[in-house]
This record gives sequence, C-alpha cells and structure tokens, in this order.
Amino acid sequence: MGQIKLRKSVIYCRVSTGEQDCDRQEKDLLAYAARAGFEVVEIFRESASGSRDDRPARKKVLALAQARKIDAVLVTELTRWGRSTIDLITTLQELQSRKVSLIAQTGLEFDLSTPHGKLIATLMSGLAEFERDLIKERVRSGMAAAKSKGQRFGREPGYIPSQVREKELKVLELTRQGRSYRKVAESLGLSKNTVMRIVRDSSAALPNQK
Repeated sequence: MGQIKLRKSVIYCRVSTGEQDCDRQEKDLLAYAARAGFEVVEIFRESASGSRDDRPARKKVLALAQARKIDAVLVTELTRWGRSTIDLITTLQELQSRKVSLIAQTGLEFDLSTPHGKLIATLMSGLAEFERDLIKERVRSGMAAAKSKGQRFGREPGYIPSQVREKELKVLELTRQGRSYRKVAESLGLSKNTVMRIVRDSSAALPNQK
C-alpha cells in the first residue's frame, strides 16, 4: 500500500495586543493538524488588531499560497484571519485562485471549489454588500445632516471635485477596513493629502454618537 500524502499546511495565529501571546492558538492548531492529517510546514505568529492592514505574517502566508507551496491555512477561528467580512471574502477568493483552503479549528473548511464552500461564499458576499451599504448610508446621512446646518466642505487648491467625488465612498470604505492613507491613495490614484481630507471632512460631517 502506498503512503498517504498529507496535505501541506501553515498555521496562522494572531492576537490583538502585545500583552497576549499565540501559545494557546499554536498548541491547539498543532493538535488539530495531527488529528486531521495535515503536514505543518510553517507556523506564523502575529500581534495586530483586527482592523490593521499591515500584517506582515499574513502577507507571507498569502505569498506561500501564491507560490503554490501549501494546500491549506489553519486558524483557530475566522476572526483571527479576516479583518472584516469584505476582507475575508477577498482573501478567500485569493486563496481559492491558488487552490488553497482556509480551515478553522472546528474543522469547518472554506474551499470555494466545493458546493458547500460556494454556498458559504454567497452568504458572506451578501453580508459584505450589506456592510458596504451601511457605511455608504451612514456617510450620506452624516453629510446631509451637516449640509442642512449650513456646513460647507472646503477643498484644497487644485482639488477637482468632478474627478474625486465618485471615489470618496471608496476612500471611506477602504479606510474603514483599516487600509493606510498611503495605500488607499495609491490604489485609487489620489494624493495622500486628498485621502486625508476626504476622511477628515467625512468625520466632521458625521453626527456625534452618544
């Protein structure tokens, strides 16, 4: 009988603050990998809040997936991996394009090539769209309330409203996902100062929450 080939995987652990550590996550995932028949080729540990975009360890995992050196990514729970529903869907699609699955410790496997995975992706895409719509509605309501009180939104010299207005909602959406101003500016072809002004104007327009 030929030897069964184990699926190659990496373990990804993340905690939110420097006061915490990844020891428990790593221990639990190693035990799960042994039970489920995964060969762990590397372990990645990271300390970063859920909203932060600069996660070097996660980027290394995605690079391994892109190089097709792994079959799966093991996490204790989805919140350890995704920053938001939108981010989770985006990275799941990126992993799937390399035929790599994201697997939670419960055994729930997110493989978008399977009928079950496609169903989960469809449901999550709906939640992501709802999340985007909520952000847009809050921004529109806040700006409308501010304008009704006579507030005007200033622009920098050389600022071209007709070219930037359509990108404002995208700027706000990306910054609320935790993207840095510099990365948002690069992805949308804007200056960093323009991105900062859009966010500042939007924050000033939103009513105070008490």
